[in-house]
Amino acid sequence: MKFSKFANRFNSRSGIVQLMDDLGSALSGSNDILMLGGGNPGHIPEIQNYLHKRLQEILDDHAEFSHIIGDYDPPRGEQKFISALVDLLQREYGWDIGPDNIALTAGSQAGFFYLFNMFGGDFGADTCKQIMFPMTPEYIGYADVGLVDNLFTAYRPEIEILDDHLFKYHINFNDLELSENIGAMCVSRPTNPTGNVLTDDEISHLLEIAGHKKIPLIVDSAYGLPFPNIIFTDAKPFWTENIIICMSLSKLGMPGVRTGIIIANPDVISAITNMNAVLSLALGSFGPALTTELISSGEVINLSNNVIKPFYQEKAKRAVELFKTHLDGIEYYIHKPEGAIFLWLWFPGLPVTSEELYQRLKKKGVLVISGHHFFPGLQEAWPHMHECIRVTYSMQPETVEQGIKLIADEIRQIYTELSS
Repeated sequence: MKFSKFANRFNSRSGIVQLMDDLGSALSGSNDILMLGGGNPGHIPEIQNYLHKRLQEILDDHAEFSHIIGDYDPPRGEQKFISALVDLLQREYGWDIGPDNIALTAGSQAGFFYLFNMFGGDFGADTCKQIMFPMTPEYIGYADVGLVDNLFTAYRPEIEILDDHLFKYHINFNDLELSENIGAMCVSRPTNPTGNVLTDDEISHLLEIAGHKKIPLIVDSAYGLPFPNIIFTDAKPFWTENIIICMSLSKLGMPGVRTGIIIANPDVISAITNMNAVLSLALGSFGPALTTELISSGEVINLSNNVIKPFYQEKAKRAVELFKTHLDGIEYYIHKPEGAIFLWLWFPGLPVTSEELYQRLKKKGVLVISGHHFFPGLQEAWPHMHECIRVTYSMQPETVEQGIKLIADEIRQIYTELSS
C-alpha cells in the first residue's frame, strides 16, 4: 500500500514514537519493565483525591454530566474554563489578557504541531522559514511535527561544570544569530529533558531579540509557571504581546484528559481556533470540567506550590543521591536539577553510543531515553549528543531505585568489557 508524502512523514520510527510505545508497554502491566524513560507524571495522592471527588460530583449532577458527555464545546475550548484562567492570570500576575488570548488544544503536542507549522515552513515566494531553538538539548516531541524538511535550527549550549558531579547548560548568546528566515524561537522552561530553568535574564534577553526581529518567542511551560510550577529555583512567569505560552493539564496529574493551553495574542488564538475546528471540530470536555473550579478558586496555585513542587523536588533529591551512590568511581555528570521530572546524565567518553546503551538497558528490563533524540535542528556533529541519557524519577520509589542500580551496573559492565 502506498502512502502520501504527508503520511510518510509520520511513518518512521521517530524518537517520540519509540518513547510512547515503550511507555504504553511498560504501563500496561504486560511485563516487568522498569519505566524510567517516559514523561508520565507521578500519581500524587492529594491531586488524585481532589480529581476523584470532582469526578464524583460531575457524575452525581445529571445536568452537568449530560452537558459534558453530550454537547460539543466551542473550537476555542470550554468558555468557563478559559474565563476562569483569564481571571486567575489577571489576579495573580497582573497580565493584561482577555478570553481572546487563550485557546485550548487536544494536548500540548497538538498545539506545537499548530504553532511550528504556523510560523515555520512554506511562506510562498520561494521563502521557507524555520523554528529556532536557542539552546539544545530540547524536547523529543518537537523533532517530527514539521510538515517540511529542515523546519528546525538550533544552537549548542555553553557547559558550566559545577561541584559534586553536576553541570549546567547556558544559552550561548555570543554565537546566537537570527537570519531573516527564522519565523519563531522556542524554549521549554523548565527544559525537557535536562531540568534546566532558563533564568529571568535569559528569557528577557530572548524576548528582546525576538521583539527586534518581530517574531514570537514560544515558551513551553508544561512543567513550569504559572502551574504546575515544578521549578526548584527562582523564576517568574512572563507575558508580553510577543510571547506565546504553552501549558498543559498533564503535569498537574491529568495526562489522560489531553488538554493543552495556548496563551498568545488574539491573531494567533484565532488561527489556532480555526485549526481546531477543521482538524477536531471541538475539544474534549473532561479536562476543563475537572479543573475549572480548581483554577477559579486559585487552589491550583496552592497545590502547585505546596504539593506538586515539593513532591517532585524530594524525588529529584533522592534520585541524585542514588546515582551518586551507585556511580561512585565512574566519570559522569548530572545536569543540575532545577525543575521538570527528569535527570539528564552525561557520561563523557562513553565507549558506546547512548542509543546502544538504551538497547542494552532495555534488554536488562529498564527503559531510559537515548540523548541523541533531544537535539532537533542541530546540524553539526557533536559527540556530547551520544553521551547522554534522560531518566525520569516520577515513578514509584522502588522502581526508580531498582532502575538506577541497573543503569549503574550496565555502565560498569561496559567499562569492564572495554578493559578486558
